[in-house]
Amino acid sequence: MHDAVTPLPTEGHLTQRARWPQSGRHILAHHDESSVIVYQAYRPAIGEYAIRHGRLDGPDFSLSRMSWIKPNFLWMMYRSGWGTKEGQEVTLGLRLRRAFFERVVREAVPSTFDAASYPSPEAWQEAVERSEVRLQWDPDHSPKGGKLERRAIQLGLRGHTLAAFAHEELLEVIDMRPFVDAQRPLAQDDNPELELPVEHPLVIG
Repeated sequence: MHDAVTPLPTEGHLTQRARWPQSGRHILAHHDESSVIVYQAYRPAIGEYAIRHGRLDGPDFSLSRMSWIKPNFLWMMYRSGWGTKEGQEVTLGLRLRRAFFERVVREAVPSTFDAASYPSPEAWQEAVERSEVRLQWDPDHSPKGGKLERRAIQLGLRGHTLAAFAHEELLEVIDMRPFVDAQRPLAQDDNPELELPVEHPLVIG
């Protein structure tokens, strides 16, 4: 269904929870053949500029710092306290070109040394310095903030990749505040009334 306060299709949390993987690393996201939704939370000066202009190049948005994107709505809600933490009041849904998102994931270098992927800490550090994309797999969280066995992805962007994300690869900026405000009072783990954007695992070959 489409909730009255968000243009994204939504579905009950309990329905989605029943079909989501319970453990392991998964990119849970709202996606279609051509696009993927990711989330960020900003202070009003940045978020409201992005909503008005459809891009992230306002005077308060820095292209010189790493910016982290999260395709999992519940992880974003955990991080921002459902839009109540200072500096994270404006939740944005950012529709990206799917080809760009998939390339970002493929180019990502883990934030910590992974012996299965790199022969030495030095080789990993060199990869970190060359790459414009950082990857973290963090514990996913329930609506109330409880830690889950499933891991959620977040991706840190910098340099030309961040500039592309903020401009030409960004198809739509969605103001999620009305939806977050409506769902915040319902954010209990087993509440059948809680609605979330529809998310399915995104498999990147």
